[in-house]
Amino acid sequence: MKIWISSAFVLLLSACASDYSFNSNLSSAAINDYFKASDVTLYEGDELPKGHYELKGLVQGESCQADANGVPASLAEARTEARRAAADQGANGIIIKQCVMFEEAAQGCISRALCVGQAINTTAVDR
Repeated sequence: MKIWISSAFVLLLSACASDYSFNSNLSSAAINDYFKASDVTLYEGDELPKGHYELKGLVQGESCQADANGVPASLAEARTEARRAAADQGANGIIIKQCVMFEEAAQGCISRALCVGQAINTTAVDR
């Protein structure tokens, strides 16, 4: 009986040892683009960076619900898009000036969120 159980176990493990490959539609460039927003520090409301910072330019982010069955627009997604835009300008921070949610359908969106801010560069000590 032990021989049968051992043989079945070895046979089962050998089936798992074949050469599998993993294919994905993600590229390394897309991964870097996706995570670049995390390198940008978000300053919002009364929270401002401590110390000196350099203005890089104005940025905006938008979230749009394109169809009735789509994901509703969100302020969080609009802020993330603004952070990506700041990263594209070489900034390591963003000061959000205003975020607005539009609930009525306009410009091809059923609902829409928009955030506007200033892309900035701070020193590592200031953050």
